[in-house]
Amino acid sequence: MCGIIGIASNKKDKSLTDVLVSSLSRLEYRGYDSVGVASLDDEGIDVRKAKGKVVEVVKTKKINEMSGYIFLGHTRWATHGAPNDQNAHPHVDCSGRIAVVHNGTLNNYKELREELESLGHKFRSDTDTEVIPHLVEEFMKRDMESFEAFKAAVSSLRGSYAILMIMEGEKRIFFARLDNPLVIGLGEDKNFIASEYAPFLPLTNTVVTIQDGEIGFITPSSVYIEKDGKIVDVNERVHKLNFTLASASKGGYSHFMLKEIHDSPLAVKETLSTMMADDSVDKAVKVMSQANRIFVVAAGTSYHAGLIFGRELNMSGFTVIPMIASEYPSYRTRAGDVILALSQSGETLDVKMAIKEFKNEGSTIISITNVIESTISRESDVKLYMRAGPELGVAATKTFVSQVASLLLLKSKILGEKLDYLSHAHEVLEASLEGTEGQMKKWSSTLISAPSMYYLSKGVGLPMALEGALKIKEVAYVHAEAYPAGESKHGPIALVSEGFPVVFLDPGIDELKVNIEEMKSRGARIFYVGTSKGISKDEVEVRLEKGLEPFALAPPIQLLAYYVSVGKGLDPDRPRNLAKTVTVE
Repeated sequence: MCGIIGIASNKKDKSLTDVLVSSLSRLEYRGYDSVGVASLDDEGIDVRKAKGKVVEVVKTKKINEMSGYIFLGHTRWATHGAPNDQNAHPHVDCSGRIAVVHNGTLNNYKELREELESLGHKFRSDTDTEVIPHLVEEFMKRDMESFEAFKAAVSSLRGSYAILMIMEGEKRIFFARLDNPLVIGLGEDKNFIASEYAPFLPLTNTVVTIQDGEIGFITPSSVYIEKDGKIVDVNERVHKLNFTLASASKGGYSHFMLKEIHDSPLAVKETLSTMMADDSVDKAVKVMSQANRIFVVAAGTSYHAGLIFGRELNMSGFTVIPMIASEYPSYRTRAGDVILALSQSGETLDVKMAIKEFKNEGSTIISITNVIESTISRESDVKLYMRAGPELGVAATKTFVSQVASLLLLKSKILGEKLDYLSHAHEVLEASLEGTEGQMKKWSSTLISAPSMYYLSKGVGLPMALEGALKIKEVAYVHAEAYPAGESKHGPIALVSEGFPVVFLDPGIDELKVNIEEMKSRGARIFYVGTSKGISKDEVEVRLEKGLEPFALAPPIQLLAYYVSVGKGLDPDRPRNLAKTVTVE
């Protein structure tokens, strides 16, 4: 996830740079690896960009001194190419007459780049985005008009994108959207286009929505949109916002945690599509397929994701040992073992210490992180990356399901399974979000006053139960414990009395009904998530698909924790005593 902003004005106004800088600051949460700006006036395009935070780059690159009547801005979350100056956006063509900013991932950029290089194009970065201006340049060499060349370039892309492009001699900003957000703001003598409403909300609340598959351009006084060659009536899209600036930066949601839960389907779709095109995945699969043992090293939520991976491979005869990273001194590895290190930030200290020790013992290190060129990825023999985008809420939500998606992809490739089922993962998430959110709001009112509760499940549901208990502890401060449902009668059931809340997560295992009856007979209040009917007055149905059960169960456990937290008047984005990245022992 990156942040993009475009401004088209009738006047070459110095105040536009102030608007641009404030817009970039509001977009920084979407990407904080690097920042870049392109301005256009009668003399041409000026591009200034660098690695760093907005305030740093604005100062070092003297962005406040730029002038023009058309501007592009970008805050980057690295997905292709390390976070450095050359990979920062905007990217230009060979001549420097075309500049592009992009949010998303292009799955066929390697083939496109090779083809363009064979035609003489020179690339300056390691990014997927840079193919776009070169494609437009190439099509214009074939006597295409600029908008037609832009459309031809976009039609060549496979993946996801929100693209803005400017060109010398053109007083307009070209755009295209697929799976990544873009919105237009209508102002006086100027128009805006951005990843979200927040950048331009202080100047206008009159907006035009852009839908998937649409392409067009804005000028300082007009908007043109088409889809599949048919012109869209822009007037039907114009509406007024009633967002505050604070809520607009969260996409209209009250908290980043809720926004990020709802971002999960896109995060999973992006992660899977990108990893399927990544050669490093096949390298990792080959190494793990030949391993004596696979140790999954992780902490917290990442450990729960690792349990799912370990269960699936252990059932197929592999030796997989999920371990909590801080317990690494209790384990010994050797040559022929593989360490799969999981860390969303790529900076978790316990994981770093563990892989350092195991590498010294001769093991091969594979990592999955959400941050390119993080410490853990740099220290790995094979580095894999999720594409969940930055996560502002402390509690992992979209990064958790993206991690699970990554691990299921690896598991299926190791076992030689068909990957078709994974194409439904984001759909299962969407269905679960839509079907469970209302019920989780209702359940939360009961659980606000609960001093303690259980999460119980079996099989692949057990790691989800552990994650559910962790989430409600993290953000709602409710004491919660998770157990295998069959283990609950070996001690934990002693705490159950009338009204004691027990959440059952059913991944489609009939034997859970016996455990549910055991808890009912002791007076427990049952909260059931699954496919059976008549289990409890507090039950919600989810869409279960074989192999995708975690994606059906993740939304309700995350939403329940969120709504209990909000119901207690807490801030789920900033829970007490917790940090987003744990960098101490």
